Amino acid sequence: MSNRRILITGAAGGVGTILTHRLKDEYDITGHDLRAQPDADPVILGADLADYDAVLGIMDGIDTIVHLAGAASPESSWDAVLEANIIGTRNLLEAARVAGVRRVVYASSNHAMGMYDRLEQWPVDPDTLPRPDSLYGVSKAFGETLGRYYFDEYGLSFIALRIGWVSGDPTLVDEDVLHAMWLSEDDTAQVVRCAIEAEVDFGIYYAISDNPNRRWSMTNTMLELGYRPRDSWADEAPADEPVVEGGVPVADDWPKGS
Repeated sequence: MSNRRILITGAAGGVGTILTHRLKDEYDITGHDLRAQPDADPVILGADLADYDAVLGIMDGIDTIVHLAGAASPESSWDAVLEANIIGTRNLLEAARVAGVRRVVYASSNHAMGMYDRLEQWPVDPDTLPRPDSLYGVSKAFGETLGRYYFDEYGLSFIALRIGWVSGDPTLVDEDVLHAMWLSEDDTAQVVRCAIEAEVDFGIYYAISDNPNRRWSMTNTMLELGYRPRDSWADEAPADEPVVEGGVPVADDWPKGS
């Protein structure tokens, strides 16, 4: 086990549960959720992200934060993303700075760039200008920018992962753009592990599996973080599933219902 103490916010959620189970034998994991779960393994501490003092209270001894908590739906309302994703992210970064945390790994999203997907303007690179497809996407673009400020102003290491679509079974939906951005559970753990350990101190990186219909560049994810996706939508797809050059058209109301 590494001696790094990792705080995973939103540990009771879907991605949080994946990471907790896959990383707990490698790191000293502490979980976080809105409500404490003292009997969980690892223990889950409770804190409302909108309450700065409560957030500061769970930072003791933490080396790295994997920040997943917040409103997670692209159809989230303004009030939801304001409190959980905007105020909550500011409180977490400020508490991390004050507590001397080494690094924050921030769960950003493809939705920070999702309007390119809706308009089928591919490929998309990490340094392309943000173009959110929803208020949720706006909140993730805000988090990336705030992280850049905390790195530039205070030296807090900040790694943003634009996480694709995490699913244990990608065949449950019939949507090409979701298949293209699929991130397997094993690759989820791998890319977060890479982000925890990387020698770079700041960066924005796409986190997607090795899908042949992928439209988002992961060159810097592979070169700077050392990520090597092992899974692919092609391995899960029906035998007659085609890979369409340039990508299948996306619904005009993307990401509604995604």
